[in-house]
Amino acid sequence: MKAVKLFMAIASMLVAGVSCAQKKEAVKTLVVYYSQTSNTKTVAQQMATRLGADIKEIQAVKPYDGDFQATISRSMKDRQDGVLPEIKPLDVDFSNYDVIFLGYPIWFGTYAPPVETFLKQVDLSGKKIVPFCTFGSGGLDSSVKDLAACQPKADILPGYGVRAARLKAVPQEIDQFLKAGGFIEGNYTKLAPFPEQHAVSADESAIFDKAVGDYPMINAKAETMAQRTIPGGVEYLFTAKDTPRGAGQQMPPAGTMKVYVTVLDGQAPEFTQVVR
Repeated sequence: MKAVKLFMAIASMLVAGVSCAQKKEAVKTLVVYYSQTSNTKTVAQQMATRLGADIKEIQAVKPYDGDFQATISRSMKDRQDGVLPEIKPLDVDFSNYDVIFLGYPIWFGTYAPPVETFLKQVDLSGKKIVPFCTFGSGGLDSSVKDLAACQPKADILPGYGVRAARLKAVPQEIDQFLKAGGFIEGNYTKLAPFPEQHAVSADESAIFDKAVGDYPMINAKAETMAQRTIPGGVEYLFTAKDTPRGAGQQMPPAGTMKVYVTVLDGQAPEFTQVVR
């Protein structure tokens, strides 16, 4: 009798294990993105491929088909007029998905207007949302705050952002990001937190200047920094302060910023993100 009970207990545990595995496999993931220049599309497609996820594109009825300045001018006018661009219907039943990766370019410090239209049309309550974005200098943090305000009942998970100038780094960074988040299996390097910052030395200041020197929207001087080891090199976190601007310069508001810089083995310093 005891043997029968033991057999039944083991059988129950095996059934429970199979049931849990089935539930884990049943998680459905969707990648939704908007892209004007194909940068975000490149990231979205790689995300979907690595995840084995469905993918859908947000498209504006009236595309932003001008150059950079034309896009900025149209966006500024729409913002001033309180107008959001109309988007084409998405043939998606969001109730079928548990996790939604939402991709977008950063315009004016947040997600592009077609994504705002999308977020105002759908209810993602109870969904896990993973934001990812492309940008000139930064905007992931500020866009995530706006996303959380627009979809307060969704579970906003840590996101991924990459400069458009660094798309070559996307495959490796996505691999690390998805593994660290538990979305795919595999080994990854868990990064140590940055230590306390200290005043920059002349050599450290030179690293900062070289990383941001060719980017026209940053005109700043590094004041403090910290560094940590990353796969294949070193990552720096600088705190920098804007330097005086010339009259008529089209620059972001002056102030203090945090600038992330990587120096990979045998390569020149490059900044990866600015947080204002």
